[in-house]
Amino acid sequence: MGTDTVQAQGSDEDAGRRREQRGWYFYDWACSVYSTSVLTVFLGPYLTSVAESAADADGFVHPLGVPVRAGSFFAYSVSLSVILAVALMPLVGGAADRTGRKKPLLGAAAYVGAAATTGMFFLDGDRYLLGGVLLIVANAAQSVAMMLYNSYLPQIAPPGERDAVSSRGWALGYAAGSLVLIGDLVLYSGHESFGLSETAAVRICLASAGLWWGAFTLVPLRRLRDRRTGPAREATAPGLRQLAATVRNMRRHPLTLAFLLAYLVYNDGIQTVISQASLYGSQELGLGQSTLIGAVLLVQVLAVAGALGMGRLARTYGARRTILGSLVAWTGTLGAGYFLPAGAPVWFFALAAGIGLVLGGSQALSRSLFSHLVPPGKEAEYFSAYEMSDRGMSWLGPLLFGVTYQLTGSYRSAIVSLVAFFVIGFVLLARVPVRRAIGEAGNPVPEKI
Repeated sequence: MGTDTVQAQGSDEDAGRRREQRGWYFYDWACSVYSTSVLTVFLGPYLTSVAESAADADGFVHPLGVPVRAGSFFAYSVSLSVILAVALMPLVGGAADRTGRKKPLLGAAAYVGAAATTGMFFLDGDRYLLGGVLLIVANAAQSVAMMLYNSYLPQIAPPGERDAVSSRGWALGYAAGSLVLIGDLVLYSGHESFGLSETAAVRICLASAGLWWGAFTLVPLRRLRDRRTGPAREATAPGLRQLAATVRNMRRHPLTLAFLLAYLVYNDGIQTVISQASLYGSQELGLGQSTLIGAVLLVQVLAVAGALGMGRLARTYGARRTILGSLVAWTGTLGAGYFLPAGAPVWFFALAAGIGLVLGGSQALSRSLFSHLVPPGKEAEYFSAYEMSDRGMSWLGPLLFGVTYQLTGSYRSAIVSLVAFFVIGFVLLARVPVRRAIGEAGNPVPEKI
């Protein structure tokens, strides 16, 4: 075979890989609006108000005859969605690796989630049960789809490109979240000028996130391709037995498990800061809803720059060192948050800016670093464990936050208590010999890691 032929084949392969990567980015663009507009901003307060309208004189609703305080219904629905996702992810991940047909499974999960989100348009009056069911389905479907999406990373990007590819995906997702949130805020704040009630505006914001999710999912489904990584295997028993099989396989790679433990700890801190920052702003600092929504938008915008900037740093210093640096930055940001004066929005926006700059990069680089630690042919199965660490295990942080507030009566003490997750996560990650872990997983070791 001549040199020109080899070069032409290499050029075609590079072009095909770039095209597939661009398609992969668009799933972040498609689904991130669900996390931003639905979960972070609109659904919690709105579903709680619907549940309160259906509550009895004592403030309780009774789904399936179980008394639940209306104010807790949203939180319980999120918890049930996590349980469902934890049960489904190992099963779906194992099936994807056995058959090599990830794309149909990704499409099915994405469109179930998008349909459930679009159906939130019909959430009005006292239909709190409808809202709870749609939330459980949409949130679990998003977790399953993200697990499959993440598992493509080691297949579409060689080791030297993964930090940049992962960072671009996160950045595009935050950009989409910012764009749609701006439109939502225009519609919500000016609903009267559009001839809409406040509740109708919220329902349109919720449903539009589902339509966006479904429409842009078409791009990755057209450009991604399935790969058979080995001979087809017979299905193992579903559910818990599949999870047990995944855990047994991961025990053969203890350094991969060591990274997952570090990630579980510091990501728990990240997720708790995201979920509790608005509570801190409203209850401790006395800030209004418009200020809090503006801060969420600022986080989204700066997370784009943060993800891309930390991706560049990783090319120079390696992903592990850059993540460790981000954990130091998280610690400093929370320490500064403890001293924020009440009733001063400008300082809360400064805190939001600090969070935004480290948020996207720490998440993007964690994903790309883990992709190096996955044995070939086990991508979806291992990323199911990663996604469970991301979504299914983030309960210690809220528990510590709540217990600290209960003991001290201070949200300042509660927010600064989360520093422990970043310090412990830093120590655990620093102890992982990443180069050896990559080699033991059977993957080539990048020059910078």
